[in-house]
Amino acid sequence: MIHIIIVSVLVIVSTFLFGTFVKVENLLPVQASVQGEFIDGLFGIHIWLIAFFFSLIVVFMLYSVVVFRRRKGEKGSGAYMTGNHNLEIVWTVIPLVIVLYLAVIGATSLADVERRDPEAMVVDVFASQWNWRFEYEDGTSSDVLVLPNGRQTLLRLQSSDVIHSFFVPEFRVKQDVLPGGEAFMRELRITPTLEGDFKVRCAEICGQLHYSMLANVQVVSTNEFDIWLNSQSACDLSAEECGQLAAQQYGCLACHTVDGSVVVGPSWLGVTGTERTFEDGSTATVDADYLLKSITDPDSQVVAGFPASVMPQNFTEILSEEQIQQITAFILSLE
Repeated sequence: MIHIIIVSVLVIVSTFLFGTFVKVENLLPVQASVQGEFIDGLFGIHIWLIAFFFSLIVVFMLYSVVVFRRRKGEKGSGAYMTGNHNLEIVWTVIPLVIVLYLAVIGATSLADVERRDPEAMVVDVFASQWNWRFEYEDGTSSDVLVLPNGRQTLLRLQSSDVIHSFFVPEFRVKQDVLPGGEAFMRELRITPTLEGDFKVRCAEICGQLHYSMLANVQVVSTNEFDIWLNSQSACDLSAEECGQLAAQQYGCLACHTVDGSVVVGPSWLGVTGTERTFEDGSTATVDADYLLKSITDPDSQVVAGFPASVMPQNFTEILSEEQIQQITAFILSLE
């Protein structure tokens, strides 16, 4: 009996020390959403359970090794046990109760995470290799996700090519983004609680530049958000500057560089007037007409040495004619 008391005390002490020093806030990034509060609560419960079972196993094992070791001069292997029905019932019932408890709090937490606010702001998220684009209800399109602090945002996610995954570690929630149009649209709800700068990361391997598929997230006050949204009206800069903004927002610069280096597609630096050789052996001089066709029908003239069917085929659907002309002007300006 004395051994059981000693081991019980050691298990309690070990559990307390483990659970106290191994905290959620020490293991994960700063928590910055209402949904994250429920998820971190689940993490906390699991950490205490892990601490208990780790202590239960390790303390019993080490105590037995030390206290019940065979000492010098002793012979035999101790009492032989063939079974213990009471013990078997205990270690069956207790885990069953724990699993049922976790199922209940898991379902409750999931309901809390997915609770809908009828006044939620809607943002359409478009993923493509290797770019994120965010479109607001007033038509504003941005490569930065700007969210008002304290207001729930409904993200409607679509992919134009392969499976991606939307994940901001500080928000804790994550959602796969599927191709196939609106029929496969997925939804994710986020209510930010901390103003600051974060990052969207793709959590699903999606190709050559998966590692660089990042986007900035800015959580600002409601007033700052309204000011930002009002400032995102039609571009009133020069055609070249508007084209640069559009190229950045719609992911063109994820594959085409402006410094002469090659990533996925040909660099845009100094291409005006150069001659391109295509996969079929034909050639063309880079001018406005060539660039227009490259954007609207990219697979019709694939430059030799570069893969086909990588560039999105639907720019005529997601870009206006003016934006295409502006992107063309920006490319032609890169001397």
